[in-house]
Amino acid sequence: LFCWFSYAWDGGLRVMACIGGEKLTKERIHASKVFSANLVTEAILPLADHFGNVEGRNPAKMAVDATIERGRALDVPILSASPLAFELEVERFIPLDDGEVMLCRIHGVLGDESLAGASTPAEKLAAIAPVSTTCAAYFGWDGRNLGAWGAPMKALGR
Repeated sequence: LFCWFSYAWDGGLRVMACIGGEKLTKERIHASKVFSANLVTEAILPLADHFGNVEGRNPAKMAVDATIERGRALDVPILSASPLAFELEVERFIPLDDGEVMLCRIHGVLGDESLAGASTPAEKLAAIAPVSTTCAAYFGWDGRNLGAWGAPMKALGR
């Protein structure tokens, strides 16, 4: 889970992402300069919470039922159950005190075909049910509290 994810403009649309602390994910992004960012929804929150809270070197990290495919434009993992995923290449790392901002070029955007339908943005939001996070808690798109970090993953039975 990223501490922060947003957009920027620098001669074209870019993504800004920030990861705090030392993590295997950050080490791998530095080595390859590519990664994916998958939209977390209420349906996949337990899985995303697990991936965000279990240390990368722990063998239990990948001992979950998750369908992962390869990106179309870049060799990055994509969560099949996520309705929206970005394939990103880091153009610049900006170090902070205990984190790092990554300015990224978007190489691909993979979206569930149902997102291309004629429904309104409000209907799409309700169907997708994206999750946001702040203050060590998860929130539904409608503001409902979905639990503290580390709580949703307990639904996986681990």
